[in-house]
Amino acid sequence: MSRINTNVPSIVAARILEKNNTMLNQSLTRLSTGLRINSGKDDPAGLIASENLRSELTAIKAAMDNANRADQIVAVTEGSLQEINTLLIELEDLVDRAANTAGLSSEEVAANQLQIDTVLDSINRIANSSEFNGKKLLNGELDYTTSGVTTGSTGSSVTHLQINSARIPEGGSRSVTIQMTQSALTAQLVRSGAATGSGVTTLQIGGKYGTELLSFASATAASAVVAAVNQSKALTGVSAALSGAGSTAAIKFNSVDYGSDAFVSVEAVSGTFTVTGGSSSTKDYGQDAGVQINGTSAVTKGLDVSLRTAALSVDMTLSSDFATQLTNTKSFTITGGGANFSIAPTVGINGMASIGIKSVNTGSLGKGDVGYLSSLASGAANDLSSQNFTTAQRIIREASKNVSSLRGRLGSFQKNTLAPIVSSLQVAFENTTAAQSAIRDADFAQETSNLTRAQILVQAGTASLQLANRSPQNVLALLG
Repeated sequence: MSRINTNVPSIVAARILEKNNTMLNQSLTRLSTGLRINSGKDDPAGLIASENLRSELTAIKAAMDNANRADQIVAVTEGSLQEINTLLIELEDLVDRAANTAGLSSEEVAANQLQIDTVLDSINRIANSSEFNGKKLLNGELDYTTSGVTTGSTGSSVTHLQINSARIPEGGSRSVTIQMTQSALTAQLVRSGAATGSGVTTLQIGGKYGTELLSFASATAASAVVAAVNQSKALTGVSAALSGAGSTAAIKFNSVDYGSDAFVSVEAVSGTFTVTGGSSSTKDYGQDAGVQINGTSAVTKGLDVSLRTAALSVDMTLSSDFATQLTNTKSFTITGGGANFSIAPTVGINGMASIGIKSVNTGSLGKGDVGYLSSLASGAANDLSSQNFTTAQRIIREASKNVSSLRGRLGSFQKNTLAPIVSSLQVAFENTTAAQSAIRDADFAQETSNLTRAQILVQAGTASLQLANRSPQNVLALLG
């Protein structure tokens, strides 16, 4: 080559050296950061995928933390309910002992009532003071709010309502429509005639609560039979009523409760006493209410109704006036409330787990058609001085069912909702991290190989550039 104004080999060598230096710097950057993608130019598509995966990882981690926090809240709540269960057991012991009226002095009864009042105060104290991070757990703050339904009031269609869970859109509400499809019935037998037959008649009256033998003299008036049956109503679960007069007079024997597990049995042990209207000659069963809630058939037992769907889980007790009319319909609205936990990476109603925690104070524990725990306090309707021991025991047992049911729901929420979602999120976190690593992280084996190659090429390029720069000096030999 004899041209010296333009050193083409030097230009070529400089370009290749710059390229090799870029490769060397890239390898050094990847090895120093541990990342294959350090800027968008390294891999535009890979960068987009990697950033999306990083966002998903953040959401998954937050969902796991939320689920763990929910588990802690539920554990604290369940611990308080366990103590209330213990107090209710003590309460039943006091009532059962006080029922032994012939064996207790008035001072002992007063002492038992004092203990009952103390237990009731303790239950209220636990209900009002149980909290997690400043949030009350058992005072009704985490219960659902409704409009259009007033439980327990005169003429109400629902005497008891417990909303276990409901998916409510943000800023929205959920409507609930109750439609009767089958009337609830008590068991019923009918005795036509105004009196018993000649001679002594002994009847065995049986019902859900027990059996009682009643004896009547010859030609006992129907009104006397009715009075005798009603006096034993608390023992048998069977009531009686007189309808008509004279030749059209009839005695109607009805079960106190509604539903298929309520029955009436009237059998003449001696004498003649014929009844009609039953599933057999001496026995009849009631009928459960048939109910649809939002178009879905609910599970019923007597007047009690339960529905379990993904969008709504609810337990309620219908009033007898409402449940016995086939055409009745009732609608109300769940306006908000509940304990809502966001336990999915995508925030929204589908990723929300919701559970209702009703107040467990003494004014709420019990059942509308039986009574509430507060009625056992001094001066209330069912205190020990009233001697309503049967009612008091039923109230306490209904309260125990309330608390046990809530504990069961909370335990199921921990075991069947929170625990599986945490396990699922952990697996998702592992797999998403692996995918993000495969896209973004540097392969050190490959990068060290690239670094070695780039170092050699840079050294070779530098030597080549030196040779290319010395080549024009050979032209000087022509001038000699």
